[in-house]
Amino acid sequence: MRVSEIMTRDVHLASPNDTITAVARQMAENDIGFMPVGDDDRLIGMITDRDIVVRGVADGMDPQARVADIMTTDVKYCFDDDEVDDVARNMGDIQVRRLPVVNHDKQLVGIVSLADAAREQPQMAGTGLRGVTEPGGSHNQSNRSG
Repeated sequence: MRVSEIMTRDVHLASPNDTITAVARQMAENDIGFMPVGDDDRLIGMITDRDIVVRGVADGMDPQARVADIMTTDVKYCFDDDEVDDVARNMGDIQVRRLPVVNHDKQLVGIVSLADAAREQPQMAGTGLRGVTEPGGSHNQSNRSG
């Protein structure tokens, strides 16, 4: 099964110049916890509800601080024609629960999560989740670029 068959296509995109308050409000209104960050047509980062809390609020940032100040800049992604089991395994290896999905022109076309994989292939989602639940990893909150 291909990622394009299970991904979420309705993607909310943040701008690096958006305020963290505006992005938090958008996340609350849409019941999402992750947004890719784009500059023009390029994917340049990711921001999560946890980034806002840990890197923004906990560090005493002004609510008008910009997304660029707290986003993760090391963008991991997958392609829309990748196999779900390969992507779920990779998500466990790199310890992330969600990935932006791009086409081969590197245009953002969706988001895929371990929850999406679990609905279609529960055994592979378990493989990915085992890796995600290991402590540390390149996407821990103390490492903005990794």
